[in-house]
Amino acid sequence: MSILDKVIGIIAEQALLETSDVTENSTLEELGIDSLGLIECIFAIEEAFDITVPFNANEPTKGDFDISNVKAITGGIERLIAEKTG
Repeated sequence: MSILDKVIGIIAEQALLETSDVTENSTLEELGIDSLGLIECIFAIEEAFDITVPFNANEPTKGDFDISNVKAITGGIERLIAEKTG
């Protein structure tokens, strides 16, 4: 399973959607994920990939982790995994 497929699965689960409803260009807002849902997505991503996401719930659009859409989130996860494995 690719990182993108795993991310889509996590986000679909949090949004109570089918994975087919989530594309790499979907925004969390379009999927109906609110701020609490976003935090739950971040926790699920951290657990699934054994990474720590640099994310501030008080300022979700600021920082190094782009949450603008599913593709951006996947890219951020790939970068964190690469940094971790060094």
